[in-house]
Amino acid sequence: MRGLTIWFTMSALVATAAPAATHAPLPAPASKQRMIVLSDIEADPDDSQSFIRLFLYANQIDLEGLVATTSIHMKTSIHPASIRRIVDTYALVQPNLARHEGGFPTADRLRGLIREGQPGYGMAAVGTGKDTPGSRLIVDALERSDPRPLWISVWGGVNTLAQALHTIRETRSPDEAERLIGKLRVYTISDQDDGGAWIRKTFPRLFYVVSPGGYGAGTWTGIHTLIDGADNRTISNGWLKDNIQQGHGPLGALYPDVAYGMEGDTPAFLSLIPTGLSDPEHPDWGGWGGRYELYTPPVATTDPSGFSGVAIEPETRPIWSNAIDSYKPLVAREYGRATIPGDRSVKDFRAGVWRWRDDFQNDFAARMDWTTKDFAEANHAPVVRLAHPRRLTVKSGERFVLSAAGSTDPDGDGLSFYWSHYQEVGHWQTAIPNGIAANIHTVDFTAPAVTAPREAHFIVGVTDKGSPPLTRYERVIVTIVPATTAAQ
Repeated sequence: MRGLTIWFTMSALVATAAPAATHAPLPAPASKQRMIVLSDIEADPDDSQSFIRLFLYANQIDLEGLVATTSIHMKTSIHPASIRRIVDTYALVQPNLARHEGGFPTADRLRGLIREGQPGYGMAAVGTGKDTPGSRLIVDALERSDPRPLWISVWGGVNTLAQALHTIRETRSPDEAERLIGKLRVYTISDQDDGGAWIRKTFPRLFYVVSPGGYGAGTWTGIHTLIDGADNRTISNGWLKDNIQQGHGPLGALYPDVAYGMEGDTPAFLSLIPTGLSDPEHPDWGGWGGRYELYTPPVATTDPSGFSGVAIEPETRPIWSNAIDSYKPLVAREYGRATIPGDRSVKDFRAGVWRWRDDFQNDFAARMDWTTKDFAEANHAPVVRLAHPRRLTVKSGERFVLSAAGSTDPDGDGLSFYWSHYQEVGHWQTAIPNGIAANIHTVDFTAPAVTAPREAHFIVGVTDKGSPPLTRYERVIVTIVPATTAAQ
């Protein structure tokens, strides 16, 4: 290993082989993100697809509202009954889901979260006296004595949120309104009514994630667009049939065929699932839902002539919007080193979703298995354990070691590892290669020369050898300081 010193005990290495599963349900996450969904369900089958996936993670996110809304594609009707139909089917599989992991809410609890949003389109349906059960739900959730932020996951029009903000501005003191709005985090799937532009202009400090403009400029489209020259099997109709729709119980059978694009709304909640990869407060760090940076996007970059139907207004302040990643799909090899980057590099705003897509599709398939299989028959994600803190400080020229040797798997499966420098994230955007093979549990890097402190982000993906293979992550943030600074 080129002189690499392994500074871990043998017991840490042995820990990679976990004991056989006890078949007791795994614990739910100790900390969850709060979320309210606004959905134009029935405008397109993809909302139903996204709800089916979401309910498989209903123990991983604190759901506080499921609101039926309008959108540019469905201006005069809302369909809360369609959400109830999916919840009724969830009721049939919830007991089996609970055999695998704790915390799955009852169907009655989910039914109690369903509300009606604005019955009309856009800002014409917003104003004094136009509160709806959906807008009141948002206000009530913000006023709850919960210190966590409240995510609004917008899959259609945003005017129900606009109504909640209008009411807060009208009825609360400026200080109280600022406090409540400061708790909001918004992720919208593009702009599907004229409420988004109004909100961003009227509430300039509101945390807002969006790809404005035509859908062709949407980071979220990475969930279903093809990667040229790569294996796109996990988003194919055949894969959906075999892994979700057929032979996977009543919830899978309810999953509709793709009409326009598979699950275009799902990225609005993917990064809230606690996988060890993302920090929702830092959209620029990247995650299953994509990567976004804080800036004011010019209209010319927003696919202004593309399909959406909503007039594009110039942005008046920075928002969290498209970030460009470079990504090389990994290739599994039959002989020699098990995994290597492929020959072709993709540079695109959708690559922040593409790079994780097989992982979250496999995760979806495994959870759909949970709806029908016993614990011993299904796969469960590995647990990643670092042998050091998540934040380290090193000096220029120093060789440093990163390790996930203590990682385990609840099913006793073998584990594969892959380390990478996420070079678009942080302050050092030139690739920092590791000194040995990237696909082992313990690797070394050499810090580059810097003249001021710089952060670099390193990701380890740990994948089990179950079926389907499941991946969890850890992120190590390394602060690199000049050698002279470190010596002082």
